[in-house]
Amino acid sequence: MTEQDPKIAAISVFFDAYARYDLDGMRAILTEDITWTIPGHHALSGTKRGIDEVVAFFNQLSKAGMKAETFFLEANDEYVVDIHRGYSTAGEGTVDTIWALVWHFNADGKVDRVVNLSGDQHQMDNYIWKNYTLAPLPARLALHDTMA
Repeated sequence: MTEQDPKIAAISVFFDAYARYDLDGMRAILTEDITWTIPGHHALSGTKRGIDEVVAFFNQLSKAGMKAETFFLEANDEYVVDIHRGYSTAGEGTVDTIWALVWHFNADGKVDRVVNLSGDQHQMDNYIWKNYTLAPLPARLALHDTMA
């Protein structure tokens, strides 16, 4: 029996924590300055910068009862690719599709960058718009006031 790659073990720990919505357990494998890119044209899409934004994203997903069933994990020197079934258990409509995530590990063995790839982006976009709303314009544009 071969020893498991520590990067694959870390991703397995992440998914175990995700199944319990254990945000601290998820944080444990991520760097403070992580970037996590979520595809799509919806209220939760875009690149999350820093651990607090990533955790806030996963906190929102927990409200949709999002679950993941991983069935493929492979690693090389810097990356892990996982393929999993991701699906919703709450809210209006459903998401039930295949996702591929590309996880990058830094020299210290922590994840510093993740890119999600969706098997059915339209399904996810429609689900998010049915179940999440953007903040009203004044609050949403508050950061842009500094650009004037």
